[in-house]
Amino acid sequence: MRTKLLLLPAAAALLVALSGGCKKTMDSDMSSANISNSSKLIALNSNNVLQPQAGVALGLAGNFAILSKSGITNVFQSAITGDIGSSPITGAAILVTCAEVSGTIYSVDAAGPLPCTVNNATRLTTAVGDMQTAYTDAAGRSNPDFINLGAGNIGGKTLTPGLYNWTSALIIPTDITISGGPNDVWIFQVSGTLIMSSAVRITLAGGAQAKNIFWQTSGDVTLGTTSHFEGIILGQTGINLQTGASINGRLLAQTAVTLQMNTVVQPQ
Repeated sequence: MRTKLLLLPAAAALLVALSGGCKKTMDSDMSSANISNSSKLIALNSNNVLQPQAGVALGLAGNFAILSKSGITNVFQSAITGDIGSSPITGAAILVTCAEVSGTIYSVDAAGPLPCTVNNATRLTTAVGDMQTAYTDAAGRSNPDFINLGAGNIGGKTLTPGLYNWTSALIIPTDITISGGPNDVWIFQVSGTLIMSSAVRITLAGGAQAKNIFWQTSGDVTLGTTSHFEGIILGQTGINLQTGASINGRLLAQTAVTLQMNTVVQPQ
């Protein structure tokens, strides 16, 4: 009995030690498993958040700096780099001069600006159809990353890549920055008008390119005097550039484009 009494405490201590070791090992394994599972969950969530937008295919409309259905009015002297055209309205509604355009002026008939206008109704019909398809594509993108950012006022903001949606008008009263890589895409869906105040500028940062920025607008677009805009405007109605405004992008309007001594440069 004495020998058994002496051995029992030692055996109990050994059992406790072994149990403690097993518990630590199990706790360690469970902790590692939890970390691993958490890492997988974070990675999964990151993948969901960072789904990139595909660019909007412009088709033949992507060959134009300015394209409209109802004409292009102009107060001399504007400077346009890229092709321009209007259809189905007659070429008489294209009110720029040959000297103002570094590119080709396309018209559906011989009434366009002389002597440089090229009559090509077929090309214009295709381009206008592609413009409408691009508008529908941009307007139909779902699951926006940002909804009604700034309650429709994005002055002073830096805009990262993604899909943005506003259910009413959008105003840009102060300078903004569009920041991202050279392959990133921005799509801005605007259900109302888009108004940019005078002397306000959009600046690109981080390698962002105007050719990857799409402004789909249901209402009129107005760029204030001496303002500077970046990106491709897909307008369901008019696009109006006030005196001295400039754009690095494209003006693709399903009604008319109005120019007043503006600079329009199509993105490369």
